[in-house]
This record gives sequence, C-alpha cells and structure tokens, in this order.
Amino acid sequence: MLTIDELIEKPYWVVDLLPKQVPNNSEGQYFKVEKYYLNHRTDICQKFINIILKLNCYYDIKVSHDGESWENNPAPELIAQGIKACVSHHPTKSTLFVLFETETSLIVIDNDSTYMTLYNPTSGLLELTRQLASAEGLFTWQPPN
Repeated sequence: MLTIDELIEKPYWVVDLLPKQVPNNSEGQYFKVEKYYLNHRTDICQKFINIILKLNCYYDIKVSHDGESWENNPAPELIAQGIKACVSHHPTKSTLFVLFETETSLIVIDNDSTYMTLYNPTSGLLELTRQLASAEGLFTWQPPN
C-alpha cells in the first residue's frame, strides 16, 4: 500500500464549487469570493459529508486526522463529525484523510479550503465521485499539468 506522501504525488482531481481552476490573471475577485465561502462553509461541509457517506456505501474507507491512526469504516455520525471538525473555523490547520485502500486512492479535506482533493482514483471511483459531486452541485476537474 502506498503512503500518504506517495499518494499525494499521484495524479489528482479537485471536487470544487467552481467548474475549473481560476487563472492567476483572472479579472474576477476570486480571493474575496473564496474568503466569503470559507466563512460560510456549512453548506459545503454538508455536501462533503454527503459525498463521503455515499462513497462509503460502495467502498470500505479508513479515516484519519493525523495520517497515522486510522479508523476503518467509522459510523456515519463519526464521519460527519470528523468532516465538520475539519471544516470548522479552526485557528490551526486541520486535515481529514479518507483512504480507499482497495482502490489505492485518497481524499484530503483541509480546513483552509473550499474543495476536496481526490488522489490516484481508479476510473470507477472517479466516475462515482463525479456523479455524487454533480448531484451536490459541485464540479470535479483535473488541474492542467
């Protein structure tokens, strides 16, 4: 099994509010909009919870807050609590790792982001994530190389 450090070096997709990466030279006010969403993350948090719980219907998952101690298929309430704790307004950086061990894939949710990152997904996991994200009004895209 690959380590977290190895997985985050693999190809990745972003599950996001926006349909594609905002260019550096964008005329819009991305950082102000991002700050607004970071301060109003309740809806985003629920969307992340819905996606992870639904993925857990199809795949075993392991969840960790530190990347070292893992809980296999925690109760749905504990998954939701973990995502809420990660996405809440913590003064320090907080991360939630969701490992799909049989798929050798990883989802990372950081408390200073408005997106989830899916690393090294199999085609089946990627397609299912796309469908679930779309149902939540989110987009799944791969950054340009």
